[in-house]
Amino acid sequence: MEYRQFGRSGLKVPVLSLGTATFGGTDAFFQNWGSTGVAEASRLIDLCLDAGVNFLDTADLYSSGDSEKILGEAIKGRRDRLLISTKATFRVGEDVNAVGSSRHHLIRACEDSLRRLQTDHIDVYFMHGFDALTPVEETLRALDDLTRAGKIGYIGASNFSGWQLMKALATSERYGLARYVVYQGYYSLIGRHYEWELMPLGLDQGVGLMVWSPLGWGRLTGKIRRGQAASGGRLATAGGAEGGPTVSDDYLYDVVDALDAVAAETGKTVPQVALNWLLSRPTVCNIVIGARNEEQLKQNLGAVGWSLSADQIARLDAASRENPIYPYWHQIGFDERNPKPTAW
Repeated sequence: MEYRQFGRSGLKVPVLSLGTATFGGTDAFFQNWGSTGVAEASRLIDLCLDAGVNFLDTADLYSSGDSEKILGEAIKGRRDRLLISTKATFRVGEDVNAVGSSRHHLIRACEDSLRRLQTDHIDVYFMHGFDALTPVEETLRALDDLTRAGKIGYIGASNFSGWQLMKALATSERYGLARYVVYQGYYSLIGRHYEWELMPLGLDQGVGLMVWSPLGWGRLTGKIRRGQAASGGRLATAGGAEGGPTVSDDYLYDVVDALDAVAAETGKTVPQVALNWLLSRPTVCNIVIGARNEEQLKQNLGAVGWSLSADQIARLDAASRENPIYPYWHQIGFDERNPKPTAW
């Protein structure tokens, strides 16, 4: 297993982590993701540890807290061997204040997560989304207090826009508060918008990327091909998936065609190639992989330990490239002074 530096911090993490949104499945939304119980969760964690994956990711939102509860049971007796990340911000109760990134909510949300996880500390605590109603200073001071109390190791942001993340980083620097060292965001061969602003920001500010949904809502698993209907899991139509952004069928098929060709050359599977491509990208320090069962987990673990050639990366880049929105398309023309982190 390869380990990388976790943003601008001294922490080293494996390039893969296990996402536990499939743990529980006890509410209508997450039931479609999976319904892994304690016994199977424990077995999946065994396989991860055997492969050198000691990083597990969850959130208080997943299955209304049941994902954290199942994870807490499954890690008993081996907490010291693991890194655990969880998240807060989205609504988790009926109370008017059971949502957001206010001091009031975060202190309670953190304590609730610690209780469900049956641990005394969270290694990485993410703000699951940006709360525009709470002053950035209030959020960061609450997180700084939790960090100083030893309840949080590092903090991260998820699903922020570029200006929101930069404002938070500037606030941390101004007041000497805990700083976001990692960004958890959507990035895949059929979702490269991260590259337009957040990737340059991450390179400039030393913020690592922890990728979620690296297979584009299951559309890069090899189950969807040109002339072949989508089926199974959370797949809806070829270019769409429940809860995910739509992409055109032609675009998706072009990317999958390129993946098929590279998979044949490397002897790897389509998802393994898609994951390995992400590991070649700037700022990526970790990819959150999901698994409904042992077979899926073993296949995803096979994405590491080898590398795509420069030619194969270039072909995948070309098949998945999209024209950026303004002002990014305009900035491309001034590449003499604005070198890009990737080949657009």
